[in-house]
Amino acid sequence: QVQLVESGGGLVQAGGSLRLSCAASGRTFGIYAMGWFRQTPGKEREFVAAISWMNGFTYYADSVRGRFTLSRDSAKNTVYLQMNSLKPEDTAVYHCATAPDYIDYESSAGYDYWGRGTQVTVSS
Repeated sequence: QVQLVESGGGLVQAGGSLRLSCAASGRTFGIYAMGWFRQTPGKEREFVAAISWMNGFTYYADSVRGRFTLSRDSAKNTVYLQMNSLKPEDTAVYHCATAPDYIDYESSAGYDYWGRGTQVTVSS
């Protein structure tokens, strides 16, 4: 079992920044990659970004590339999602998740453990 706890969400004006954190605990040795997804009511979870645990390679959705940066601290089993130039359409609950192997990072189907999420609200 892996436990994931997200933090750092909040209310920010358009153009502002937030940094989300996702701390993993438990059987973390089985983590191959970690990803972030976001979800708004009535919509499916949307891929945001992912990072390979071994080499730090990152992958981004087109909608956030150039504005969001994903990084990891392996010693702390924590990933950080730095979100800059936020837009109202970034408003969502942001969830982190772990992948046990190389998967299609943009699909939520391959992730095995999920956090409960943190709310990000961007006002116009």
